Order: sequence, then structure tokens, then C-alpha cells
Amino acid sequence: MPTASKVATHVPPAAPAHPAVGAATSLLDGYRPGDRFLATPGRTLLAHGAARPVPHDARPLDERVTATLAEARTAGQESPVVIGAIPFDHEAPAALSVPAALRIAPPLATDPLIALPVRVSGAADWRIRPVPGPEVYGAGVASAVERMWRGEFSKVVLARTLELTSSAPLDLPAMLQRLARRDPVGHTFALPTGAGRTLIGASPELLVSRQGQRVVANPLAGSTPRSSDLAEDVRRAATLLESVKDLHEHAVVVDAVHQALAPHCSELTVPARPTLIRTATMWHLSTTVTGTLASPGISALALACALHPTPAVCGTPTTTARQVIAETEPFDRGFFTGVVGWGDDRGDGEWVVTIRCAEAEERTLRLYAGAGIVAASEPEAETAETAAKFRTFLSAVGAEL
Repeated sequence: MPTASKVATHVPPAAPAHPAVGAATSLLDGYRPGDRFLATPGRTLLAHGAARPVPHDARPLDERVTATLAEARTAGQESPVVIGAIPFDHEAPAALSVPAALRIAPPLATDPLIALPVRVSGAADWRIRPVPGPEVYGAGVASAVERMWRGEFSKVVLARTLELTSSAPLDLPAMLQRLARRDPVGHTFALPTGAGRTLIGASPELLVSRQGQRVVANPLAGSTPRSSDLAEDVRRAATLLESVKDLHEHAVVVDAVHQALAPHCSELTVPARPTLIRTATMWHLSTTVTGTLASPGISALALACALHPTPAVCGTPTTTARQVIAETEPFDRGFFTGVVGWGDDRGDGEWVVTIRCAEAEERTLRLYAGAGIVAASEPEAETAETAAKFRTFLSAVGAEL
């Protein structure tokens, strides 16, 4: 993960020795539906109003964002920032805008108040419907594995969803509080994606960040559910570090990130072996890739567009994997396995892979979880992995699978 830093207004200086107590949690507490909230290991942002939505047209996304930021500055907006979400399908409309007002604070993890319990609403009465059902999902995994053994492709990421319907209106601020306080060092977000719709979640995976000429990417691939028993949890972590299947899956993703970033960097450091990171529910193989840009002209968003989608959320070869996903998944991914983040008019920014998330609308939540399928995959294990990944969000809404 990138080193935490503080942003005061626009330029990101070094983190203060004693950041203001309550600065970050006040933004978390201030979130209301319709706002744009994003907390990363580098900063916490809360935006109000969409002063300038990024248009959807034939121009590349990074060009449209650059033009929108320039228009905002010309109109007198000092240090404009774009914030929002990009869908899995790069041809679909993004939900990005330059907000009318933006407040920025240090990371949540540096605020001592994040450790305090907060009063949130009680659990709702949920009706849960899997789409597809576990058996259908497992059959899709088996079919993909059979096709891989025939040599059609080498990896695909297959997802499934849970549709949760509540008897009461959704309490998005309470969900966001639970997500952020459960993992304050992660990437927590609540972003409007359409009329009455909100993308909300907590992702462990940084796609790419840029600060000046420094570039960081943190691909994750290969994972295993955690255990509440300490000894078993440690055993699972150690097993993951030695898993041939998971190490291969991880290497494919890291190589893709390397190949995408190398043309833009004068220096690029890629560790030979992954390490482990943990969330409340999962262990993940993790590699932190760092580099120096050859030219300051390419923005963090342009780098994100060059990387998206990585094999960690799509597969390889990309075109074939996309087709397999379209044939197998009985739903539109929307913003799941897309990108969320922020970028400024100097090219700096942080862009995060949209996983561990849900799309909220009125009284309905659609949760998403996927697993990387390779030739050594087993349907039962991949189904169990997606169930474990659902737990991040289920715990935030007080539901049980």
C-alpha cells in the first residue's frame, strides 16, 4: 500500500506528526446520500454537488476528464478535482464529475476517533436472493475450467450477486460507517451512479496512484477466506503463500500490470514474490509495484485506463475473457470490477478497483463477488471464496448469507 500522506487543499504534502483529531471522521459523519465520499490510505474526501459532470462521448475518458477539469479552472474553480466511478465496460458511461464543493482531510486510519464505537441503526429485515444460485455458479466455473483445458484461454474472473431487499428504506450512512470503521486503512466509498443509485463499498485493491512522477500499483490476485481461529487463520495464510495455483494466478496479474506501466516509466520495481495483506474476511496475495514516470504528461487516470481491466477482475486474454463473462454471468456488472477514485488537474490521483461493493437503490442492494478461475480451479472452492467475499458487505448491513 502507498505511504499515507495528508492533503490540505490541493498539493499533497507530507503527513503531519499529529494530524487533527476528528478531521477525517467528521467527513465520514457528514456523508449524506447523494454526496461523494472516498477514503483511501492517503486522504479522506467528501464532495457535495456535481458542478461539472464529465460528458460521455467518443473521446477517450482521460481526455474528457482533462477537458472538464480545464473548464472548471477557466470558470474560476481553484484546484479542481474529479471524483467518481468508472464501469467495467469501458464503453459504458462513467459517473465522474467535478464537485461544487470538496472537503479533504487526512486518512481515516490517522484519526483516533475512528476506533470509537458509533451508534448505527439496527439490522434490517432482509430478503436475500442469489443470482445465479450457487449450483449454477459452480456449473459455470466447471465449464470455464473445461474450456481452459482445451486451450481456449488461460484465466477468467466469474462473479455472482446477491440481491438484498429490505422492508425499510436503506440507511446508507450507517452502512458506510460500518465499512469504514471495520477497515480504516482500506479504500471506502459511497458514490452516486445515477438517479437514486449509489455505489458503496470497501475495496482492498489500489489499481494505480500518481503523486508527481511517483507511480504505485498494488495488484491483488489469489485469496483465501480467513478463520476466526488464530492457528487456522495463520495456517491458511501460510498455505496461500505456497499455493501453486494462487501464485500462478497472481503472477499473471502482476505481469499484466508490469507490461501496462513499463512504457510510461523510466524506472519500475516489481518484487519477485508476493506478500500477504488481510481484510476482515480474506487473505490476499499482494505485490506493490512502484515506478517513476518517464514524462509528467500522463495522468493517474490515463494510467488507470491503460491498466483497466486487469486479469485480476477480467481474465486473460482480455477479449476472450470478456466474452466468457458475457456468456456466463446472467447480469450486467455495471460498476462492479470497474474503478473508483479521484484525480486533479495536475495529473495526480488515486484509482481503486471496484470490488467488495454493492449498488443501492431505494430498498434494494445488489452485492457482487467474483473469483479468479484458472485450470486448477474447483467449483466448490470458488463458490466458497465468493461467499467469503460477500461477508464484507453483509456485515455492514447486518445480514447473514
